[in-house]
Amino acid sequence: MYWDISLHISHGRDEGPLANIAHYPILIGLFGIFTSGVLAVVLPKGTRPGAASVRITRDWYAPAGGVLLAGAGFYALLGFPLDDVWHRIFGQDVTLWGPTHLMLIGGAGLSLVAMMILEREGRRAAAGSARPPGWLRYARRCMLGGGLLIGLSVFQAEYDFGVPQFRLVHQPLLIALAAGCALVAVRLWAGRGAALLAAAFYMLVRGGVSVLVAGVIGELWAAVPLYFAEALCVEIAALVLARRPLLTGAVSGLLIGTAGFGAEYAYGQAAFRLPWTPDVLAEGMAMAVTGGVAGGLCGALLAQGLAGRFPRRAAARGIFAGAILAVSAAVANGLLISVPSGRTATVTLTDVRGDAAHRTAGARVEFSPAGAVDGPAWVTVTGWQGEGLHVDYLVKERDGVYRTSAPMPLHGGWKTLIRVHDGRTLAGVPVYLPADPAIGAGELPAPAEFTRDVQGERPVLQRELKTGVPGWLWAVCSAVVLACTLALVIALGWGVARIARRLPGTGEAGAEAGA
Repeated sequence: MYWDISLHISHGRDEGPLANIAHYPILIGLFGIFTSGVLAVVLPKGTRPGAASVRITRDWYAPAGGVLLAGAGFYALLGFPLDDVWHRIFGQDVTLWGPTHLMLIGGAGLSLVAMMILEREGRRAAAGSARPPGWLRYARRCMLGGGLLIGLSVFQAEYDFGVPQFRLVHQPLLIALAAGCALVAVRLWAGRGAALLAAAFYMLVRGGVSVLVAGVIGELWAAVPLYFAEALCVEIAALVLARRPLLTGAVSGLLIGTAGFGAEYAYGQAAFRLPWTPDVLAEGMAMAVTGGVAGGLCGALLAQGLAGRFPRRAAARGIFAGAILAVSAAVANGLLISVPSGRTATVTLTDVRGDAAHRTAGARVEFSPAGAVDGPAWVTVTGWQGEGLHVDYLVKERDGVYRTSAPMPLHGGWKTLIRVHDGRTLAGVPVYLPADPAIGAGELPAPAEFTRDVQGERPVLQRELKTGVPGWLWAVCSAVVLACTLALVIALGWGVARIARRLPGTGEAGAEAGA
């Protein structure tokens, strides 16, 4: 997935659904998830694999985790053909958060919950046989928790590369939500130190992916959120409140949204291409607290279900629904943007170098009115899809006047624009756009001096989107994808509740819950 995202940032849209080499390992991996679920469903025919299994025919019972794993894999796989259909209807939405792209990510990431359920069923079904060593079970659970953290963290990938198309406050929300859900679940499920080991497993795999994509394949580097501070917060909360898992989840989420936010803020100054700024401090922390508490409560419910010690049905449903609504409201808040009217930017190119095929230049940018940009999250020049990525923070000379610190590309397939993120404002000024006959777009040249309106970013960043498509059609199609995603999330919640009821915490499970 990170290889695929890197290729889109560097080279732009695909020529076809399988014209991108990175799609093949994604397809193979998703098919592997789906096949694993199908195997778990079909192998037990003639025997009942535990009390939580689902009846399919008279003598065929399938483990609930296998059914959910196959469903998550199928949902993710379905994103491939639907993505091609989506592009044919609406054009190429070169963004991670395209609805069908979220199907691919969501199905794969949430499949880890189904794997946890399947592990619980398999361990109970094999209770009469020789038990694996305790350290092996502990390590497996830590890796499952780290895998869930990896899956939930893919939603942040645009921020990892430094080309987000959404407000910066989304990033702390997504980090806190992933940390709260995965780290709380694994700490309460596996025991002491599990949150830290899951974070270490995440760093090993996720950091290894960045090294592989950038260092071996030669594409773009993606930053890696730290998560160790968040894991430490969870460990501390669990030590103090271990016998009250829901309170542990809520307190862990609060610590993740405050202390964890502060740690990521400091770490991001060196690690993130677009580090957090005081402009997002208050709202970003509020979003992080919301995501952390909601994720922590969901993680606690998951751990309780896996241990066979679930709260009352009404309480569990209320907490689960409240967490989903809180995250939905936070995401909706992050999607509220404004595009200013009546503002312009005068760009004067300096130090122009190279011929037309290799042209680069510095720039001085003067916004009008001068006070239109006040304490922004970022004012940058971004160039992408020209065989690379160029992100340059502009240097403020005085109110409303900025200059580049490095030459920007103005040739070939580069799409270069000035980006402004100030509060709820997300706007851009195109500097250079190449001719694109495939979508009927002409070249936007970059003369020595020009004045252009400050406009919305989406028509520039997602230039391939088709115009003239009815808005209601996009809304309906997006609503269908959203409904399917909610169905998957609710199905996983059903699976956790089912094994909690059918496989109560006695014997080994009870001892683990007490620990």
